[in-house]
Amino acid sequence: MKSRVVLPGGTIGILGGGQLGRMMALAARTLGFQVQALDPDATCPALSVVDRCITASFSDTAAAEELARGCDTVTLEIEKVSLATLDAVARHAPMRPGSDVLRIVQHRGRQKGWLAKGGFPLGPWREAHSEQELSEAIQALGGRCFVKSSEGGYDGRGQWEVKSASEAATAWKELGERSVVVEAALDLKSELSVLVARSPKGETAVYPPAYNHHEERILAWSLLPGPLPPQVSAQATELARAITESLQVEGLLVVEMFLLGDGSLLVNEVAPRPHNSFHSTEVACLTSQFEQAVRAACNLPLGSVEVVRPAAIVNLLGDLWLKEGGPRFEQVLAMPGVRLHLYGKRDARKGRKMGHLSAVGTTPEDALARVKAAATALGV
Repeated sequence: MKSRVVLPGGTIGILGGGQLGRMMALAARTLGFQVQALDPDATCPALSVVDRCITASFSDTAAAEELARGCDTVTLEIEKVSLATLDAVARHAPMRPGSDVLRIVQHRGRQKGWLAKGGFPLGPWREAHSEQELSEAIQALGGRCFVKSSEGGYDGRGQWEVKSASEAATAWKELGERSVVVEAALDLKSELSVLVARSPKGETAVYPPAYNHHEERILAWSLLPGPLPPQVSAQATELARAITESLQVEGLLVVEMFLLGDGSLLVNEVAPRPHNSFHSTEVACLTSQFEQAVRAACNLPLGSVEVVRPAAIVNLLGDLWLKEGGPRFEQVLAMPGVRLHLYGKRDARKGRKMGHLSAVGTTPEDALARVKAAATALGV
């Protein structure tokens, strides 16, 4: 099964039916595939665009096997899937990426240890398994740190910023009194990410680095290609490619990086799935990240990653829906060069990603100005 090629007309399974699964399913449909998904939420965003959606926990191996038996290949849109589930799928269909990759990626301490062992550049960090160890780690790393749950956490959740070891007790309690990774706060010049696609045949395709801006640890906007010095882009590209090859990923891998004031690059973390910072590939590139994910999962030739025109995105959070009057969609739909992407989520909550805006321009900066103007018109 490892080398199986799945041609259009076949069936793709997706573990996860969130917005990433929804957009992957839409790309798969364009290529003529049937799509099935598994998600704990009976009203997940992918529900309305797949042929079948199984409502089950990501640890339900019986449900995972049921999905796999009806599919020619299976991929994922979320890391929080049990390793047993991934192995259960692999008994019936190619699981791309597989449990060997997720075993490393889904635990922050294990991931950082693997990266360090491989010689990939990291900022100062430590693991802590008790409040006392956390206090000692914060002190050893200079006081101001970011404390992150070893497992789980997304869009800023599962993280706590501290300024001294005296805050260890609060952080330990807030993060559930369980294993954490402690990272020293860094003097960042910018944040970027690189997306690598790798097929089971070993073919790779690397998108140009995206330039990212976060607010309250949630991605606010992103530019593609990132306005970065050529040497930084080249170094980031090769670093991401090397990590992907070392992990032997089958599918997508996004490597988030920090650029420091002295020009050095450090790896933040990796994600083996489509990524928020590359949503702009839908309007910027010949092949979107979602189509590329489908191609890789099916062991088909990878598509061109050429940037046809610079693009930018702005995330739309549930906060906008909670405002009086809600989003002013008609305002942005009249703006040239701007597109509205909604995820079909029924309930808006503060901090929840409900959609995004994208815009193209003659330069990345032009695209960013256009998408920011659209966000303002929408009510952001």
